[in-house]
Amino acid sequence: MNIRHVTVADLAAIYQIEVNNFSAAEAATYEGMKDRISKIPDTFLVAEIDGQVAGYIEGPAVATRHLTDDLFETVVENAQTGGYIAVTSLSVAERFKGQLVGTRLIAALKELARQQKREGINLTCHDYLIAYYEKNGFINEGQSQSTHGGAVWYDMVWDNLA
Repeated sequence: MNIRHVTVADLAAIYQIEVNNFSAAEAATYEGMKDRISKIPDTFLVAEIDGQVAGYIEGPAVATRHLTDDLFETVVENAQTGGYIAVTSLSVAERFKGQLVGTRLIAALKELARQQKREGINLTCHDYLIAYYEKNGFINEGQSQSTHGGAVWYDMVWDNLA
């Protein structure tokens, strides 16, 4: 598995994975994903297996400890250092599930957060994913104020203590 920064050539594959894994209310639009690739390529990682996009993790670096709903709609450019990488999407293609793609993407994003001197990483998730993120070093900080896609979310934070 190769983990690298996103390129515009990845857009079609990434968008297909996005819409296959999220409800219509939760998924980013094609234009939204294109905007993320353009504005935050330094915090947008892609996993490749045998030359195919297997999954990705992305989100802007923001000052706040918890992710806010506006980040799903408006892409903000990253500050040079500091703040938290707010994961607005972690998604794995169906054929690559069960191959630790998500776990390796999280590990790579943690390393990137260290390199960029970020305070940590934050994200929101559904209740059935809390244990997964806890296994990956995140702390559940309770029900989120996020109502993205009309769903209930939980704030998960990984603090960069290194």
